[in-house]
Parts: sequence; C-alpha cells; structure tokens
Amino acid sequence: MCSRITAITLTFGNFGHGHAYLAQLLVALNLLAFLFHTLLDLCDATYQHVRTLLGIRQTFFHDLQALTRYWFCASWQDLLDFMATQLQAEHPPA
Repeated sequence: MCSRITAITLTFGNFGHGHAYLAQLLVALNLLAFLFHTLLDLCDATYQHVRTLLGIRQTFFHDLQALTRYWFCASWQDLLDFMATQLQAEHPPA
C-alpha cells in the first residue's frame, strides 16, 4: 500500500493543489506584461525611439533576447540607451 501511495504522489505531485489556479496565474502574468508594454509605448521616449528604428515588435524582442543573453546591464534604462545609441549609429538621421 505504501508504494502505491508514493507512486500516486509522484505522479500527481501534491494531489492537484496549485493546478487549479495555474491558468489564472498565466492570464494575470500575460495581462501584467501587456500593461507594461502599453505603459512603455505611452511614457518612455527611449523605448518609443528604439521601437521606431526597429520596426516590428518581434525584432525588438529578438534583439532584447540576444543582448540579455550575452550582456549584463545595470538597469532597463541602460539597456534601452545602449540599443538607441547603437541603432542611431547604424541608421543615422537623414
């Protein structure tokens, strides 16, 4: 009997506690991310500038992923300033 209970516990984890709210947690995190993107679009001039230079949002997130994988920056603003500076060097104003 003891081995059967152990097998059930290993299979189902903690008898389902926490699984019922996983979808709600993921929705809340998705909404929170959407809120932050909207606030950045409205309030952060550097973010707006970088997004304008990069075009589509997917390019921004690919570049962000590559930079954060290999380079540590002290703050979000430092990262955006670096991106804006480098993009400005690639695409000088006409």
